[in-house]
Amino acid sequence: MSESTVTSKGQITIPVDIRVSLSLHAGERVVFNTLEDGTVIMRAKNRSILDLEGSLSDSNPTNTKVSIEDMSIGQEK
Repeated sequence: MSESTVTSKGQITIPVDIRVSLSLHAGERVVFNTLEDGTVIMRAKNRSILDLEGSLSDSNPTNTKVSIEDMSIGQEK
């Protein structure tokens, strides 16, 4: 477990092991999310949407078109 101290300005130093595991570098941003139980999740905001390329399988290999009606499954018509 890593630990850090909050300064009087509300700043902390992110421990080196955490910076390495998140591939964080100087000037990069982090995002904090608070869950209902008080848990705080910190994640690095250093990935591009382009990093997701190829992560999904091609669910439509024949490239057939899908109608708007077929996309609206479960909605009242």
